[in-house]
Amino acid sequence: MHKYIIFLLPVLLFTFCKSQPQEVSIEVLEPEFEITSIIILQADLVNTQFEAALKIENPNDFALELSSLVYELYGNGAFWASGKGDNILHVPALSSCETEFRFTMNFINMSRKLLDDVIAMRNVNYRFKGEAEVQADMPRAPSFHMIFENTGFSEVKRKADKKPQPSSASRPSAANREMDNW
Repeated sequence: MHKYIIFLLPVLLFTFCKSQPQEVSIEVLEPEFEITSIIILQADLVNTQFEAALKIENPNDFALELSSLVYELYGNGAFWASGKGDNILHVPALSSCETEFRFTMNFINMSRKLLDDVIAMRNVNYRFKGEAEVQADMPRAPSFHMIFENTGFSEVKRKADKKPQPSSASRPSAANREMDNW
């Protein structure tokens, strides 16, 4: 009896070691993007600085990491801005998060309709398109590249005045950060 067990044990071990691990297929749904507001930060004679709030909706049962984003923004059919950012946002499962990015508008190069809507702070018909690199927050889940395009209306408003906050030597100023728009 012991001879059979001694012979059978290596055969079983060899069989278990040789079998391939089963990979679990996970369907990852692409996140959805929406511009929720466009805020005028500073208006000069020719250039105006804006901050756009970008809402990212995660329809998955697991968190997503938005690791990079390259975008183009159009307002009322005219090119408005472009930019890119890295390490953008962690979006929890079945929820949404917002982030902001900044861009500049040169009135000399803009269409009159877009300029009038911005000055009057009316809603702007936008088109937001680009490419993103997304990582599912799961072990061994590969990152994936997605192309997106979203259209909608966004309000244009002025930045609410904030009380100045105490400066911190450890926090870099907006002028010293080395990121494109984020």
